[in-house]
Amino acid sequence: MKLELGQVLVADPELLAQQEEQLAAENPEIESERDDEMNTDDKHCIECGDQPAELFCNACEEQFCLVCFGYLHRTGKRKDHPIKKIDYEPPETNENGEVRSNDVPVAPDNASVSNMDIDEQSSPPSGVATPNTTLSMAPEPIIIVSQGSASFGSWLLQRTKYIPLRLTQGERKLLRLLEAALNVSEYTDKVDVLAYSSKAKRIIGQLQEICSILAGLVVATDMKLGQEMFEDKDFARNAKWFKKIFEIGRRYKIMNPQKMRDSFGKLMYMVMDSRLPEVQEVMEFDLFMPILTVYSFLESKDCLALLEDNLIVQATAEIYPDHKKRSQIQAEIKQKEKAIETLARRYYKPGVIAQDDIRQCLYSIGDNHSYLRSNKNPVEKIQKYLQQYFHPEKIEAEYTLAISYGRGGARLSHNHEKQYYYVNQSLTLWSIIMNDMFMLWSLADQDLLSTNGRYRLLDTGQGLNRVQSCPAVSRAMQGVISTAQKRAKSWIGSSVVHLGDRSVPNAWFFLDKYLQVPQILNPLESVIGNIDVVARDPFVYDWIKSQFGSVEDLKKTILCDFFQHAFDGSGADNFQEAGSCIDGRLTSAWNWANSISKKPYLKIFLLCGFTGFNGTEGF
Repeated sequence: MKLELGQVLVADPELLAQQEEQLAAENPEIESERDDEMNTDDKHCIECGDQPAELFCNACEEQFCLVCFGYLHRTGKRKDHPIKKIDYEPPETNENGEVRSNDVPVAPDNASVSNMDIDEQSSPPSGVATPNTTLSMAPEPIIIVSQGSASFGSWLLQRTKYIPLRLTQGERKLLRLLEAALNVSEYTDKVDVLAYSSKAKRIIGQLQEICSILAGLVVATDMKLGQEMFEDKDFARNAKWFKKIFEIGRRYKIMNPQKMRDSFGKLMYMVMDSRLPEVQEVMEFDLFMPILTVYSFLESKDCLALLEDNLIVQATAEIYPDHKKRSQIQAEIKQKEKAIETLARRYYKPGVIAQDDIRQCLYSIGDNHSYLRSNKNPVEKIQKYLQQYFHPEKIEAEYTLAISYGRGGARLSHNHEKQYYYVNQSLTLWSIIMNDMFMLWSLADQDLLSTNGRYRLLDTGQGLNRVQSCPAVSRAMQGVISTAQKRAKSWIGSSVVHLGDRSVPNAWFFLDKYLQVPQILNPLESVIGNIDVVARDPFVYDWIKSQFGSVEDLKKTILCDFFQHAFDGSGADNFQEAGSCIDGRLTSAWNWANSISKKPYLKIFLLCGFTGFNGTEGF
């Protein structure tokens, strides 16, 4: 019920109170929102609601954490707002390190701080956090384009712009040469150092050295080809070959993120430095070539109609062996091979595109489906476990998701319901990122190798690193977070994305960070799925029953610990690098994975085949 201004001014206060009570009874969600606002903890940031407030803005009359304040007051008139530093006293702890009291931080009048002292390197958030909103139920189900729908062709046409083309046998030989050269190169040790000598000279010397190594390896493997290419030792004359071999390395890494862990950073920095004007002037060429994708290859051959053929669904489908008979699997394989051969004959153009090229494109699209299964599916399975074993409104005393600042290393304070939605929206965000990883990789490649902005060599607390802006990735992440917020309907925590600052220096660090998501969730999902199998052994079952009560209780114990401490804001020395920001959520998951050896359920992990979160390098 709405009243005019004149009615409000002359109305009886008791009548207004009755009308307000009636409105609250008809709309209980309004009263819920008011209760949430009244229950807001005074010592937390007004924006994200998770991190402790460290600054009080006199003009806004609100308190913020450093991350949110740095974003909201980075430009315009807000940049000159007078602020006070909140004198936050750490709460007292008992012998076990648990918090005894929750003292409210005080902002003394003499603690005035200049706005210019705030670190302005905070990246802007990709969306707006909406604290104190009524928590919604589980997010809407993700709608995926059906492979039988009319829009699948247009969807695939768009997606193939970012799907790298699978390497041919000849390209794989060049890849081995490149990996061998990168393994013996000390490029970053010689270039990314603080020295009085000219950096351009060091870069040119190292690039000429890597070109010489590659030339020597070519001569060693194929004497005749090596003599033809490098007889006069003119690298510029073979610029196209060098561009191609470095493009092969970049293309291979996208589809195989677990490969080239130690050498890919050097490869990207070599290509990045080769594009500097002072280096190009001496070298007379650079090492950059756009990544060859399925779309760009077919476009160059005037064969994009292949992507809209209805038969491509069957030709690129991934065959799952789960719960299928051998005869059924063999039948599906034959159908797929028949579809591939049919398309290869249908779109073959003599002198333009060979049948093997068409097969290579179809295999590449199939690789994309396999990539999504191994990287996106674990995130969605863990999210299903959250919804299966926990409920936001039903709390089990032994399996509550509630976390409290100061307990168990947590940097956030959430009740069970709030933590449930916080974890759920974080997993939703990771699922979207995994789905769009090829696109993000393409944009990161664009940001890293752009000639528009140069990098700075700064000490980020983890040694000297190249700090460079990431405009393309930043814009894409804004869209990703906006999509996640729409699915979650409400947002808990900060929406700040660190890019081009001390936390995430450049786009390669961003990629490397999110490549760890499947490395953390894949082993966890595998263990939860294998517990029932190992529990068939009577001795293992008796041990599980004596230690955890039952098999289901063991699963809930593992998942409860993960959902609590992998999303508690821990893992860094300050809230700038951890907390509830977009990157801080993953930092907490890293911290949980790093402490797996101290968990009481480690033995069951080992029984289920767990070898580590880092491949063969252990955990």
